Amino acid sequence: MNMPVSVNIDASKWIGELPHTWNYIGYDECNYTHSPGGIELIKKFGSLEKPYYVRPHHLLCTGTCHGVYKWGSTNVYTEDEQGNPVYNFEVIDKICDILINNNCKPFFEIGFMPLDMVDLSDINVSEWHLYNEYKRIGWNRPPKDYNKWYGLIRAIIEHLLGRYGQAELESWYFEMWNEPDGFYWSGTHDEFCKLYDYTEAAIHDVLPSLRLGGPATCGPLDVDGTAAVFLRDFFKHTKSGKNHKTGKTGTRIDFTSFHTKGGGYYFTTGKTLGKTPSVKKLLDQIRIGGIIIKECGYGDLECVLSEADPDGWAAGGCFDNPAFNFRNTEYYASYVASAYKNLYDLAAELKMDIRPLAWAFMFEGERCFEGTRTFSTQGIDKAVLNVFKLYAKLGTQRVSLVSSRGLDPNSYKDYWGAGEGAEINGWATLTGIKSLETLVYCHEDTWETETSYPIEFVAEKIPFAGPYRITHYRIDKDHSNAYTEWVRQGRPDFPVGGQYDAIKARDGLELTEPVQIVALVDGKVKLRFQLPVKSVSLIVIESAV
Repeated sequence: MNMPVSVNIDASKWIGELPHTWNYIGYDECNYTHSPGGIELIKKFGSLEKPYYVRPHHLLCTGTCHGVYKWGSTNVYTEDEQGNPVYNFEVIDKICDILINNNCKPFFEIGFMPLDMVDLSDINVSEWHLYNEYKRIGWNRPPKDYNKWYGLIRAIIEHLLGRYGQAELESWYFEMWNEPDGFYWSGTHDEFCKLYDYTEAAIHDVLPSLRLGGPATCGPLDVDGTAAVFLRDFFKHTKSGKNHKTGKTGTRIDFTSFHTKGGGYYFTTGKTLGKTPSVKKLLDQIRIGGIIIKECGYGDLECVLSEADPDGWAAGGCFDNPAFNFRNTEYYASYVASAYKNLYDLAAELKMDIRPLAWAFMFEGERCFEGTRTFSTQGIDKAVLNVFKLYAKLGTQRVSLVSSRGLDPNSYKDYWGAGEGAEINGWATLTGIKSLETLVYCHEDTWETETSYPIEFVAEKIPFAGPYRITHYRIDKDHSNAYTEWVRQGRPDFPVGGQYDAIKARDGLELTEPVQIVALVDGKVKLRFQLPVKSVSLIVIESAV
């Protein structure tokens, strides 16, 4: 039996603003944006609160314009028989239109290299196999002509400006490439800096007010690792290096970006789950990256963690590695709640504006609860999507929340907090004098999920009169979690009819108990409830007068 945990809210003690800057998602397959399932999911995010920024890969690639795992294309650039550029904006327009028309905005990732702009003369294959080689090792190469690259980027910006207007484009992000310190870039560091210089010139020659950043490197696991060195050297170039396009010193950058992951899993036929994703590991990378950015003189810029996730390989599922089943469950939900809360605390410590982007979306045609890193499966919302529904209900005026188990993952002796027990923490906010919202999560980096903690919840100095209406939303194994119903229905790969309806009926936000009306006790609202490990609660207190 776990000891009771106190969660105390003082609504008179203002902490400052709680910025709703978790409104970023992304995925590999840009063409899923205009698939039926993709449009449906975009609409769900667009309905939550302020616009969500959407960052897909492969926006400049050549292909069939049909989404498949880890690949997409738009054919924005081809060349005629004389080698002259031919621009086609049809698919890019389709993607941007869907986002904008559904209260979302593009986080326009500039990548990757179009087929006709790549030098493939060293690849000794027939024309029949050339495209497969481009998909394998061509798209990540430097351009054979940087002036043609400049022309492509300039043409894209000119087209978007004409189609959407200056004010709309000024609200977008444009980000240079993806993970150039790894597999996604086969050129040298200097060639990447040259690509950035030409890109920056093309964008700002058209519209100087646009927002361009990068370099979207992998998570820096240590201060002298590949990712950290690349990140540091890139900022040295933009700060004081020779600009490859202008010959001047330095290159403009409007925001910074890098990635962070809590773990990594690969294909295995075994059944051993191994270690869980680690919140501490994710935070360590943010700290290292943040310190590098500050040391390079860019700490005052907004920093977007343009992939911030429990692990890598979004397209891998349970049949690739059984550990990926955590993505179907309440573990993914409580992990995000813990990671984001601690991330914002770390950003405050570093005195930086750091914003997380969840690299997750959906996959057309997958088996139900495939275990891929997605927000929905066959149109059924996963528990993790319900976390973002709870976020949308939070206010922006943060007030004091003190938990007797408010552990700090940064201080864990190992990545997984062995022996520490569960972290129980969260945020409390006011929405004017209308309501008090408290998000409380219980998370522990372990596969075990059976234990729970008795919570003694106290809220005092509420700035509006009682009695009070209490609405208690919950995400756990038995609430707001369609996966549990899918298991109960026999784990069907493709549920239909009443079976699908029964699973779908459990994919929204659910209450852990009926709405109740309570009076003050000793000038306080006092509640008692059980909070399982791997769970998230949102308690909304409103005046019932």
